[in-house]
Amino acid sequence: MVEQMDVVVIGAGPGGYVAAIRAAQLGQKTAIVDKEWMGGVCLNVGCIPSKALLRNAEVAHILRERGKEFGFSFENLNLDFSVAAKRSRQVSDRLVKGVGFLMKKNNILVQNGAARLASKDQIIITGKDGSEIELRSKNIIIATGATSAVPAAWKIDGSKILTYREAILQEKLPKSVIIIGSGAIGVEFSTIWNSYGSEVTVVEMLPRLVPLEDPEISAELEKSFKKRGIKTLTGHKVESVETTSSGVKVTVSADGETKVLEAEQALIAIGFRPNSKNLGLEEIGVKITERGFIEIDERMATNVPGIWAIGDVTGKLMLAHVGSAMGIVCAENICHQETVKLDYEMMPRATYCQPQIASFGLSEPQALDRGYEIKVGRFPFMANGKALGLGDYAGWVKLIINKQNGEILGAHMIGPEVTELLPELTLARNQELTIEEIARNVHAHPTLSEAIMEAAHAAMGSAIHI
Repeated sequence: MVEQMDVVVIGAGPGGYVAAIRAAQLGQKTAIVDKEWMGGVCLNVGCIPSKALLRNAEVAHILRERGKEFGFSFENLNLDFSVAAKRSRQVSDRLVKGVGFLMKKNNILVQNGAARLASKDQIIITGKDGSEIELRSKNIIIATGATSAVPAAWKIDGSKILTYREAILQEKLPKSVIIIGSGAIGVEFSTIWNSYGSEVTVVEMLPRLVPLEDPEISAELEKSFKKRGIKTLTGHKVESVETTSSGVKVTVSADGETKVLEAEQALIAIGFRPNSKNLGLEEIGVKITERGFIEIDERMATNVPGIWAIGDVTGKLMLAHVGSAMGIVCAENICHQETVKLDYEMMPRATYCQPQIASFGLSEPQALDRGYEIKVGRFPFMANGKALGLGDYAGWVKLIINKQNGEILGAHMIGPEVTELLPELTLARNQELTIEEIARNVHAHPTLSEAIMEAAHAAMGSAIHI
């Protein structure tokens, strides 16, 4: 049987399922295909369950390390990590079921199986049992995401050497772990395991933690990690990762010297590669970069009419919310609806370690390198009443401003719940508001968001509380 569709989405992650919903809303007969699960990596083994684990970790850290400060005392504190892991699965399952409901609500045909393009309007879906289904469509959206990049010599066994996937599903707490890579996954798992008492060592090849963030963010995070007892080895290259009878052995080098690290487990978190192979894209002429990313224009269209791509597989910015935004824009372009052009550099970026990191736009060095004359507004959470009340006041807000016109070029924040503070700033940037308008916007007191207002005043040279 052949089903004729208007839009078929391959990949049911945050980009794919959002694109399918928007296409259906615009009157398109829509299908979505995924070989594994609705919600993709994000809902099943990524963004969502990790946030549940991080919440448990926050509570565990307070109980273990800060009970005296808050007036708690325990004769025999018992922290069961397996309960945290099971709770994270419950949170994930609930949202995945919600996506399934949305597919039914919007009359979207759901097909499970591996999809391959036989032509630019023909998709063959192979189920786990080997059965095949054919769909035909005028428009096909590739939203297949990305997979952990792991050197061939490092053998993932799911027990001693892990990727994020095995790590997030395991119910046991490692006594010691070496985390290779200090991007979002690396520093978030560092926070989780350290909070429960694991001995954590982070190895980063580049000179600083979270190397894509503003350098001052890296320095502040390293200081916080040191205070928590997380060991960090920046500027260290991993030469080998091997299993031993008791765990793993990781050989690292720096400045001509080699050292051997040992632990119960190693987490590989060095980056991602796109899932663009075995889809039939090359055969129909879709342009793909040397690194495997699908080339698209601002409409999300590939060079082949009717073939579109969104999310991580394009390599624009590997974040779930960016994939969702791309999905909406893609569906609207397919339907010739008025839409927007996305500015990936100004997209919000959030990392949920402790302390949290939130940023968008240009860092201070980037702004200077591009020739901007800048003002920098800062405000520490140590001077914020809400942060002091929470007992969580490490970090600060830093705003990068174009001195000539007050334009917000970027923001870099580290501290309590700073990921929740981004929308005001990205909206201001999107609507071309100036730093003065941020400063003059009255913020409720006491709130963490006052730190943004205070940093804006500081950028104007009229700081109030510092």
